[in-house]
Amino acid sequence: MKTGDQHGELGKDLVVRDLVIAVFKLNGRIIENGNHLVADLGLTSALWQVLGALGYSPVPLPVAHIARNMGLSRQSVQRVVDLLAERDLVRFAPNPHHQRAKLVNLTPAGRAALQAAEAREVPLNRLIIDRIGRDRLAAAVAVLTEMDALLADAPTVEDLDDKDAA
Repeated sequence: MKTGDQHGELGKDLVVRDLVIAVFKLNGRIIENGNHLVADLGLTSALWQVLGALGYSPVPLPVAHIARNMGLSRQSVQRVVDLLAERDLVRFAPNPHHQRAKLVNLTPAGRAALQAAEAREVPLNRLIIDRIGRDRLAAAVAVLTEMDALLADAPTVEDLDDKDAA
């Protein structure tokens, strides 16, 4: 019996809760494993995440866009970007669209750090693909992407409260 199914009719709603809890747990494990993989490179999962956001973007991004793309707070990304800049892994450039919101660019050292981090994850990625399978992983990506889009457009708690009060 699956976790959500043991709750009968209510279990239909609990399957979402079970998924969220599994994602929280997986996120913690990803951060922990990431920290371990890149520690001797002088990186953390947080630094790696921002390097990746910049490395995968076709254009330089301001901090607010990095934060939005990664589902993080602007303040936390700003702290990470400042650390990366201190280590000469990123540099700031003028933004023609916004005077105060500088664009963040990877430096050659930042690109090298990202490539080194990605090389570290290859054996783990292969293990995951071998055990779970590409099709199931692709399906998981599709479900999580759809859920992300749905939540981005979901009504706020206040909206739901107003609806219940009406």
